[in-house]
Amino acid sequence: MDIPNLSSNQSPSTQTPSYFSLSTILICLVLAIATGFWVSRLLPTSSADGKLILPGKEQAISTENITDTGDIAVDKTYGDTATIFKDSATGTVEKGSINGVGTHILNREGGISQRASLTSSVVDLDLFVGRKVEVKGETNASKQTSWLLDVGSVKVLE
Repeated sequence: MDIPNLSSNQSPSTQTPSYFSLSTILICLVLAIATGFWVSRLLPTSSADGKLILPGKEQAISTENITDTGDIAVDKTYGDTATIFKDSATGTVEKGSINGVGTHILNREGGISQRASLTSSVVDLDLFVGRKVEVKGETNASKQTSWLLDVGSVKVLE
């Protein structure tokens, strides 16, 4: 009498190995995306004029060599762009202070209640008087004005 084989396992010669399981494919995909992201962030690229720039960094222009407000160009960023500032505002710069705080005022849309006092040790704000700009910097505490912003970089919009 023969005993039937009740085992569902096949013989080793007829089994196909499963090298590409779903989890293996997903792990390889995640590692490839992460590697591509970090390689793009760490390797410098070159600009049109041949200078090396880091991806994600704007080219900053110092205001030290600018002597005339006519040298200021639209869509250029002046000041410190290496630092990431958490605060930004858009408006027109004017000379003066609010309640004696700041060296300049940023007039924003919304009227007098939306104005900000500006101060900066990095950028010469006198060069941007009368221009529409986007300023980035750090908010400082003040009891005399609603918003005191220490400007680190200025991007000229108009």
